[in-house]
Amino acid sequence: SIYFDLRSFRDLQAISRVLILFLFLFNQKPMQGSKNQSNVIFPTPLDSEEKEMLHRIVRVDHAGEYGANRIYAGQMAVLGRSKSGPLIQEMWDQEKKHLQKFNEILSENRVRPTALLPLWNIAGFALGASTALLGKEGAMACTVAVEESISEHYNSQIRALMEKDPERYTELLQVIKEFRDDEMEHHDTGLEHDAEMVPGYWLMKNVIQLGCKAAIYVSQRI
Repeated sequence: SIYFDLRSFRDLQAISRVLILFLFLFNQKPMQGSKNQSNVIFPTPLDSEEKEMLHRIVRVDHAGEYGANRIYAGQMAVLGRSKSGPLIQEMWDQEKKHLQKFNEILSENRVRPTALLPLWNIAGFALGASTALLGKEGAMACTVAVEESISEHYNSQIRALMEKDPERYTELLQVIKEFRDDEMEHHDTGLEHDAEMVPGYWLMKNVIQLGCKAAIYVSQRI
């Protein structure tokens, strides 16, 4: 006779889920920016130093939004059919708008995106999926950690631009402030939905944020 215990069934479920995750991952392509809208949101650089500063800002912000999209994609691959699915989808939809905006800004201003997008494609999805496998609390803990890091990064950019010339960078500041507010909303949503209940919350948060800081650093330069 054939004996098929519950543990074997769960193992098959886990294997099937991993296969689905990888199929979903490698079928994803970066979103393309629209060429019909004008998004020249920063002034013509006065010199090479200002040009490099502005390009770094847009490059790293685009990379951050791209990574955030891949994280939410990973979470949805695991929890999309759960009760948390609609909430995660709502936050992901906002991130899609952020990414679309930065895709357009890159194109219109001829800014080179980071060469690390293929890495962030895989790493972002893996982070989102792996934390979501811990349940809703794991996904929300990841959201809190990532969105807090992005918000702090946006705040540092806002301070730097305000110190230089707030009138000159008005449009860029408006975009960054709007997206910063959205990220903080996602951060607060994560806390409201039991992020801190996942085992090892503070360790997980610190590790994820360390990774975010490293990603920000290298995406500005490569």
